[in-house]
Amino acid sequence: MTNTKKKILIVEDSESYLFILSETLRGEGFIVSTAKNGEEGLDAVKNDNPDLIILDITMPKMDGITMSKKLKEAGISAPIIFLTNMSDLEHINDAMENAEKYVDYIVKADTSVDDIVARIKEKLNH
Repeated sequence: MTNTKKKILIVEDSESYLFILSETLRGEGFIVSTAKNGEEGLDAVKNDNPDLIILDITMPKMDGITMSKKLKEAGISAPIIFLTNMSDLEHINDAMENAEKYVDYIVKADTSVDDIVARIKEKLNH
């Protein structure tokens, strides 16, 4: 396996959560880019070509479900881990159905940042 750093895009509208998660991942050796809504996220995917996308479901301008649909339409198949504050299965099922390469979902209130990092490493075989 090569020693290249994995690139992660975090699309999250909560600035404090975005900061904590991105700094933690950088500290673990990942290359991290961020976006605060789905519109910014789509641009970032095209510019950064991430190995994994962490995508909040509920955001302003463009939500995560819409963004995942647009990624699928564009043929972009980076794996997605959905973030949500909802334990609402309808939203989670909708997100999973519309992702090209859905790999996981995380309910933020139920999961520590360390657990999120562990799940990311597992998904990327890092």
